[in-house]
Amino acid sequence: MALHRKVDALLELRPDVAVISECAAPERLREKLPDADVISGIRWVGRNPNKGLAILTFNGYSAGLMDEYDPDLEWVAPVHIEGEISFTLMAVWALNLSGGNYRKDQPGPFRIALDRYVDLFADRPVVVAGDLNNNVMWDRPGWPINHIDAVEILAERGLASVYHETTGEQQGQELTPTIYWRDRSETGPTYHLDYIFLPTNWLKDIREFNVGSFDNWCGSGLSDHVPLVVDVRV
Repeated sequence: MALHRKVDALLELRPDVAVISECAAPERLREKLPDADVISGIRWVGRNPNKGLAILTFNGYSAGLMDEYDPDLEWVAPVHIEGEISFTLMAVWALNLSGGNYRKDQPGPFRIALDRYVDLFADRPVVVAGDLNNNVMWDRPGWPINHIDAVEILAERGLASVYHETTGEQQGQELTPTIYWRDRSETGPTYHLDYIFLPTNWLKDIREFNVGSFDNWCGSGLSDHVPLVVDVRV
């Protein structure tokens, strides 16, 4: 992601917590960031120092990787978030097909993680956020990787997609993409692959939710993804 080139745009969002895919390891980031102190903390998982999954905290928030983290599920990181609002964050960068999974035969890392980390949902509020790299429009009968299965499991555990609850749109019928794939153009392949799931009893406390614009993020060359930003005051 070359976060050091995009940190100003990230800071303009004024986040307390940010989930960043394809992010360099902390030591690489600190070498390149002009003022690393603006970030309260970094929790990072991955094997490639140039490309991993990062959870960044700001404004006095902190993040700690949980002991339950399974490195075999490298791109799904359960994290304790401590701050004005404390909760468990399941940060996701689900590579799916590019990670060697076959749609018909394997459930994919995120679906596996929902089973592996089921006990975490009983302890305290859970937020799921990141690039799930999946959408209901690709679901097929009997496929273990079907996105709707994950959505329904999360619903059973009391979580709902902020985008869909806010817009009223149905899964698989999203009007706003979160990735402008390949050529980063508005007319090229576009998909809705990034999600934030919140506890349903937090939905009433959402102050603001928005999806980043194409012009600010993709048209400017910063990324092929746009951010999802939610402001919750529980």
